[in-house]
Amino acid sequence: MKLSEELAWRGFVAEHTLNDISDLDKAPRKFYWGVDPSADSMHIGNLAAAMMCACFIRHDYQPFLLVGGATGQIGDPKDNGERDLKSLDEIAHNKAAIRDQMARVVVAPNLTMVDNYDWFSEMNYLAFLREIGKQFSMTQLLDRQFIQARIGDGGSGISYAEFSYTLIQGYDFLYLYREYGVDLQLCGADQLGNCTSGIHLIKRLEGASADAYACPLIIDKVSGRKFGKSEGNAIWLDEKQTSVFDFYQFWLGQADVGVEDYLKFYTLLMPDELTELMAEHEERPSERVAQKRLAYEVTKIVHGEEKAKGVAKVTELLFGGAELSDADFNLLAEFVPALDLGITVVDALVDSGVASSKAEARQLIKSGAVSVGGKKISDDMVVNERAVVKRGKNKFILVR
Repeated sequence: MKLSEELAWRGFVAEHTLNDISDLDKAPRKFYWGVDPSADSMHIGNLAAAMMCACFIRHDYQPFLLVGGATGQIGDPKDNGERDLKSLDEIAHNKAAIRDQMARVVVAPNLTMVDNYDWFSEMNYLAFLREIGKQFSMTQLLDRQFIQARIGDGGSGISYAEFSYTLIQGYDFLYLYREYGVDLQLCGADQLGNCTSGIHLIKRLEGASADAYACPLIIDKVSGRKFGKSEGNAIWLDEKQTSVFDFYQFWLGQADVGVEDYLKFYTLLMPDELTELMAEHEERPSERVAQKRLAYEVTKIVHGEEKAKGVAKVTELLFGGAELSDADFNLLAEFVPALDLGITVVDALVDSGVASSKAEARQLIKSGAVSVGGKKISDDMVVNERAVVKRGKNKFILVR
């Protein structure tokens, strides 16, 4: 497939500034994609954009990945209020974590990593206003949707710092154009307005053209909510925040209605292989072969092949009903919380984070939502023999 055809097939078509998407099939270009360090991990909303970047890389586009050390100090404006400012130490920590994740997920031999703090740290404020601020009309900026949401009736207002965010991001594009010849920015659909600020600057100050191409926001087909941290349903790429086991289970639990789309978005499967897989899935839907393949492939991209194989095996052990061997218990301990013998079930649920409090743990037990060694319990008990404690459908604790 040509690049435009692959993007269309995978569903990576939202808004863009190209005359036609087929323009992407001409000579490969240099592009950049950026993430602000508002947290110390990306989530699966970011991962979709990273997978879109991979499409461009496969078609010989040269990637520049930007960690927003400067923009992260301000925060991309939300529709509903000001962001809390991060400390400089927290931003430095988040930058390092995001940079590592980017490099692991977006693989390319000619990858260049940049940090916009490197050029903004020496920026003279008056020079920025003279060169950049003069290129923007307040009328146009005030017309932008997120600004209207903040300053209109019932709006929370907006600080000058957040109002200026789009100029800062626009300068990133201008800088990368001047230094490296980058003339394409990839982004999420909610970032296209900020991207056009950079296009505007490149045209005004360099007399050149540039483009932006947006990835659609990925929507949960069942709930209708987008995948991302602002929705409170974030699935993180950092295994300290979303364990490898929970990450795998998230994908394994996807409904049939969305699984084919997610395979296109989040894996490297190509049309022939996907067609064959979905035919097999439709023949034996109860076996959930599409969900199993989705969970394995995405986990492999984010956490590596060894952990993907391990968590797939663990899932078979936990849901297979067979008696577990010593080797099986050792493998389980790598992927689910493991606690020492002699602990009560209530304490096990709380200490592992499966329950938020002892009161919640007791209520779960009372309602029949907890089993020990495959048998439901109705009262708290001490676990004195090696066993798996299970809450609901897919929360497990190993006591050994």
